Amino acid sequence: MKYEILKSLKDSFVLLALAFFSAIVFAGAEKPKYEIKFASVAPEGSTWTKVMRQLDSEVREATEGEVGFKIYAGGVQGDEPDVIRKMRFGQLHSAGFTGTGLGEILPEIRVLELPFLFQTKDEVDYITETLNDRFDAAFREKGYVLLGWTEVGFVYLFTNKPVRSQAEMQGVKIWTWQGDPLAKTLFEEMGVNPLPLSVTEVLTGLQTGMLDAVYCAPYAMVGLQWFTRVKYMLNLPLTNATGAVLMTRKLFDQIPPEKQKILLEICRKRLRELTELTRKDNRDAIEEMIKSGITLSARPEQDELERFQQVGTRVEQRLIGQLYPEELLHEVKQALQSYRSDHTGAPPISPRPRGDIGGGTE
Repeated sequence: MKYEILKSLKDSFVLLALAFFSAIVFAGAEKPKYEIKFASVAPEGSTWTKVMRQLDSEVREATEGEVGFKIYAGGVQGDEPDVIRKMRFGQLHSAGFTGTGLGEILPEIRVLELPFLFQTKDEVDYITETLNDRFDAAFREKGYVLLGWTEVGFVYLFTNKPVRSQAEMQGVKIWTWQGDPLAKTLFEEMGVNPLPLSVTEVLTGLQTGMLDAVYCAPYAMVGLQWFTRVKYMLNLPLTNATGAVLMTRKLFDQIPPEKQKILLEICRKRLRELTELTRKDNRDAIEEMIKSGITLSARPEQDELERFQQVGTRVEQRLIGQLYPEELLHEVKQALQSYRSDHTGAPPISPRPRGDIGGGTE
């Protein structure tokens, strides 16, 4: 039974790490007046395609067929840099992006993915909502409209030997997403030299021994089959991987205002539902990986948690001016401090990051 569940998870997974979050497949409908050409790496049958197909149908119905999507699923339009280039040239109008892709357009968005920043999903939601208008306006200045947020989820470390401390990280051959300055900086601060590869090269790297560790969201581990080549999962989220669906402002501005409003309302509602489903998929994936033989390493001791938090602080400081301005980082920290004081009475920045293992919003 557990293998059938794993197969189901695999069949429904978005083939991008850290991606992994939104797509549409639509066929057989009359071409709408305002056709939105949408690209995604998500395969048919995934949670994302099911939700987004409903979104497309709802948009068409609510706009009397005037607005709809033409979908290019399964990565047929290329990876995120390819898609961004095609959107700039008008060959595509919309896409689902990971934080890495979003950061190519708006680097400051990566502040949402700083390591050891969030303790719970409620905090993620609060900060995203707090900064929504800022990022929406910033994307519009770049020529894009934010249709809604999605996420990959909390990202964990998976290894072939137990790792509970930075000292035990030494000598680990860990993958990092090629061209990602945030991940590169994180592992450098841990004293590790990561091996940059594309997502498609990781499984081969694990199979050949070139790699013996990866960082990934649980659902992605199952879908990409990386979990079959590792033995341990560290019970400590490194970061929360975000994502969003963007649309070119050029096409959006051609749509009548009343239909723009409909499009935004439906997208934000359905993408929020998608986020909740993704969180459930991640929890289910953790349970199934444990049943399949993955060992969940004990959470690091308090002093080691404080060292991890110090790593996060150093990463934050190094990336000021490279990805985001100092005032934005300060705004995020102040908002978190206020939220934690109001909801838990916790200190401004707790040295004990938590995650969604077994719960999601603990």
